[in-house]
Amino acid sequence: MMTANEIRDSYLKFFESKGHVIVPSAPIVVKDDPTLMFTNAGMNQWKDIILGTKEPDPRRRTDSQKCLRVSGKHNDLEEVGRDSALSHHTMFEMLGNWSFGDYFKEGAIDYAYEYLVDVLHLDPKDLYVTVFEGDASENLGRDDEAAGYWAKHFPKNHIVNGNKHDNFWEMGDTGPCGPCSEIHIDFRPEEEKAKVPGEELVNKDHPQVIEIWNIVFMQYNRKADGSLEPLKMHVIDTGMGFERLVRLMQGKSSNYDTDIFTSIITEIENLSGKKYSHTFPEGPNGEGTNAEQKVDIAIRVVADHLRAVAFSIADGQLPSNAKAGYVIRRILRRAVRYAYTFLDQKAPFMYKLVPVLVHEMGGAYPELPAQQELISRVIKEEEDSFLRTLEKGIQLLNGDMDELKKNAKTQLDGEKAFRLFDTYGFPLDLTELICGENGFTVDEEGFDREMAKQKARARNAAAVENGDWVEIKNGEQEFVGYDYTEYECHILRYRKVTQKKNTFYEVVLDHTPFYGEMGGQVGDQGSLVSENETVDVIDTKRENNQSVHIIKKLPQNIEADFMACVDTDKRNASAANHTATHLLDYALKQVLGGHVEQKGSFVSPTTLRFDFSHFQKVTDEELRQVERLVNKMIREDYALDEHRNVPIEEAKELGAIALFGEKYGDKVRVVRFGPTCEFCGGIHATSTGRIGFFKILGESSVAAGVRRIDAITGDQCEEAIYQVEDTLKAIRALFNNAKDLKATIAKHIEENAAMKKSIESFRQQAVERTVKKLVENTINVNGTTVVKATLPIDPASAKDIVFKVREKISSNLLCVLGTVHEGRPALSVMLSDDMVSEHELNAGKMIREAAKLIQGGGGGQPHYAQAGGKNADGISAAVDKVIELANL
Repeated sequence: MMTANEIRDSYLKFFESKGHVIVPSAPIVVKDDPTLMFTNAGMNQWKDIILGTKEPDPRRRTDSQKCLRVSGKHNDLEEVGRDSALSHHTMFEMLGNWSFGDYFKEGAIDYAYEYLVDVLHLDPKDLYVTVFEGDASENLGRDDEAAGYWAKHFPKNHIVNGNKHDNFWEMGDTGPCGPCSEIHIDFRPEEEKAKVPGEELVNKDHPQVIEIWNIVFMQYNRKADGSLEPLKMHVIDTGMGFERLVRLMQGKSSNYDTDIFTSIITEIENLSGKKYSHTFPEGPNGEGTNAEQKVDIAIRVVADHLRAVAFSIADGQLPSNAKAGYVIRRILRRAVRYAYTFLDQKAPFMYKLVPVLVHEMGGAYPELPAQQELISRVIKEEEDSFLRTLEKGIQLLNGDMDELKKNAKTQLDGEKAFRLFDTYGFPLDLTELICGENGFTVDEEGFDREMAKQKARARNAAAVENGDWVEIKNGEQEFVGYDYTEYECHILRYRKVTQKKNTFYEVVLDHTPFYGEMGGQVGDQGSLVSENETVDVIDTKRENNQSVHIIKKLPQNIEADFMACVDTDKRNASAANHTATHLLDYALKQVLGGHVEQKGSFVSPTTLRFDFSHFQKVTDEELRQVERLVNKMIREDYALDEHRNVPIEEAKELGAIALFGEKYGDKVRVVRFGPTCEFCGGIHATSTGRIGFFKILGESSVAAGVRRIDAITGDQCEEAIYQVEDTLKAIRALFNNAKDLKATIAKHIEENAAMKKSIESFRQQAVERTVKKLVENTINVNGTTVVKATLPIDPASAKDIVFKVREKISSNLLCVLGTVHEGRPALSVMLSDDMVSEHELNAGKMIREAAKLIQGGGGGQPHYAQAGGKNADGISAAVDKVIELANL
């Protein structure tokens, strides 16, 4: 039986033998495509070629691509571990082969048949293929061309028509698309096959008749108005689900029974003490109908989600509360919730599974072993955090259920359930589970309404409407920004973009010196100048491997000759800060150790931010060493030593540092400054001396094992020095221009501490005197000892007083104290325990009502509460109101 690694290798070697170049997987996290957060299909990294903005070289490629599907149109998250076929995953591998303007339908079909039948020895009697049946609304006929090529290999009854949903592949609402042929396999028992022909079960969600390969014939581009236009170049894009293929080759009934997952599942069993029983989920939503099924679902969810989270962290995406980081955090928390509820894991344990994952997949994906320590630390910290959140959420939910019991209600309000989800990350299904165990239901419709409101807010905040690209000239863009800041150009294409109420235009030039935002460096600003007008370029973005210029209005003559002019002051400042990050990276490795790796950066004209792997706080002494080393390299004035279009292996031999999670082509740019050497496509200073000076502003933690340094350079350092000088002058003036300022301040601090100690002693004495006086002047109202007063003291003293009164009068006590301090009124209420339990009084409720008389509010516990307000004239009435509310 072939192992998973052997199957992956056989696929790549087969297509290599057919003239395809094996290329590495692109990162799972997308960084230069605003339409995607994650790679969700093998074709994502080739969009620039498919759209015609980059020439394909080579034209035939193959790889195993890491993919993630957890949001949007392609979303498998809720199916994971619960679907009837146990074949859906968040992170999965997509085996793919591409042809860019080379072979098309016939070649792709012949290769697919040869690999499946001649290499893997699958029985063609078990294989079925689908072809697009056509769509009258799109004026598209049946894909008879593909059907004809399939007829060379299969009888007519094995070629099944498929509708637009199944057999017309689209990346999104716009973009490349085309008909496709899916390959399905029927691995039912022979007696079942005899009863119902396989062609009747294709695309009918039968767990044993499943799709394994999709061959997309990209020949159209979907425009914003929904119409189709032919692509300039035909493209073959195939995607074979690796996990499903391994399942077939290993004769397993579930993806989770293959050697892709068995080692991870065994380790989950060892750590949790729970046994994996290989059950298939039952119930209307696949949630499991007994404890055994629920345990199995939880184990599958943990095994699947571990892979998604680990690969995302390895590719540079840390869990966070925004965008892609939030998706990763949500996946991890979903796994933790399943482990908490069904595997009885109340402490972090998923991070302990990382070594097994690295052992199984580290050979094919070297980023895993290279980032193993970081992955483990980040997962453990996230587990710790969410487990604490779960405990808080459960406490809050218990309080809500107590309230339901008290009011004889049986359903938790949807708004409260949503608050648990939104504030504490508490999943609805966990809320429903706990409520069900206590005899309550949850208002799901109310929850859904609140969720819809939140989504609507998010859509309104981020809604972007892109128009179609309008072609002005044919051609590709050439970036000339490494050598020029001004260059003659023409507009190739543009499109209108609407975001909220703002409208702007995106413009692509044939030649551009403008650097598009990428790798943490902000995009250039500047202007497009023609003979008759000047148009401001307010930003430059990177999209599909080209610079896209943002302008507020279109030029009057869109076909005019333009001079593209970069704002050189901002460009030079950004370049200096970018070069400083290279020096900083080198210095950190020298001072802290070779384990330091860049985890992110931000470079603008005014500041730089650098994230790096390190597992403890950087000391002040270490930061000073780093600063000294960076500034030494600045003074050395190392010139930029740049090597363009270097083969990637040659670049590595030069000692250039590559970043995990970054996408590199076959040829790269290498940037050296003295001892530093890195892969980099950004804009740099011509020499380190141009940086001027480097100063660290702060060091902090970003996530487990990731630290952040904020710094400035050049004239920003100069301004910072002036601010420090001005501040020191002002402080010195406050101390009569003392010569030894440090000693003078230390003396004042010492004297101030002594005075504070004396004042606190006097305050405590005054509190004791006041307490004695109040106790001596109590009022007895129907057996209750009432202490009331209005005093000109601060709220802290008032709190001390009421607690000391309670120490002296432990039963039948109602103490109400009104205070006015610096014109601000406050109210304090203290009750003895028996007044709360026997008389059912509540200080918090009473004080909220009384505080209205001082135009304020407050609250607290049943036995003690405080309130503040604005109307000092009402304080006496507020004190009397509390006594009235006690109804003694």
